[in-house]
Amino acid sequence: MEGTSASRNRRERCESARRVLDKAMRNCRLCPRRCGVDRFRGERGFCGLDDHMVVNCALPHYGEEPPLSGTGGAGTIFFSSCNLRCPYCQNHQISHSVRGRPVSPDELADMMLHLQELGCHNIEFVTGTPHVAGIVRGVGRALEQGLSLPLVYNCGGYESAEVVECLQGIIDVYLPDFKYGETEVIRRLGAPPDYAERALAALKIMIRQVGDGLILRDDAAYGGIIVRHLVLPGMVDNSLAVMRLLARHVSKSIPLSLMAQYTPMPLVADDPLLGRRVAKDEYERVVNEAIALGFEYLFVQQVDTVDKIPDFDKTAPFQWN
Repeated sequence: MEGTSASRNRRERCESARRVLDKAMRNCRLCPRRCGVDRFRGERGFCGLDDHMVVNCALPHYGEEPPLSGTGGAGTIFFSSCNLRCPYCQNHQISHSVRGRPVSPDELADMMLHLQELGCHNIEFVTGTPHVAGIVRGVGRALEQGLSLPLVYNCGGYESAEVVECLQGIIDVYLPDFKYGETEVIRRLGAPPDYAERALAALKIMIRQVGDGLILRDDAAYGGIIVRHLVLPGMVDNSLAVMRLLARHVSKSIPLSLMAQYTPMPLVADDPLLGRRVAKDEYERVVNEAIALGFEYLFVQQVDTVDKIPDFDKTAPFQWN
């Protein structure tokens, strides 16, 4: 349980961050796209959001890395819209649109407290980047009512350094993707051209805040970082470039989650590369490169042909049967 003093300090951090983030939303620069719209006046930039948070669902999630899911599940809150919109995203139903219900900070706080009551190990904000101003408000309200779980920030890696700085003392565990290391792949997939540069800068700030490892209590993470990378079919060189960037510019001590779960989505079904699954030898090349570079803390997956894609049209998006 979080002590009274620690909770008070975190509430103060939330209030300080809220002021900075509200200002950033009036000429929106919550992410590196820096759309410059006034979201408090209903103006919408790339993410399509005004000043309201939009949540699709909140539930115990058992499919995250073991230190996050544990036995009680990660208390996952899925926000709608994303500042990347990767064409192959398995969450495309909600990441490519504003699909869900608007929630207030008080309603978000209620969601967090309910997940805590259900026995979840943490509260995980998925794709919270465009919603971060409302998130810190909601966290502040939840702390006032007894929230004591670690907070996890799950993002695509394309983050504003200014915003990540604001989250110091609020977020306990960072869970960023590091998607791209090759300029050609960035261009081919329509990602922002400065993706790798921005992801590296944000990652360094995250590590400065929470360290480059994981802090565990009873096998559950309550501090630290895990960096995720999804191996894409036919783009192994991109994955190798990511491994080398992380080794050279960040830390070889970071836990890496190398994901083999890629499944073709409708938008890329006819793509000559993205229209198939990842081959076992492709995935193994990436794992072997990570080991050769000196990364020791790896989460790995089996390469199989079973599709396990969430369906956000369902009440339980992660029920496969």
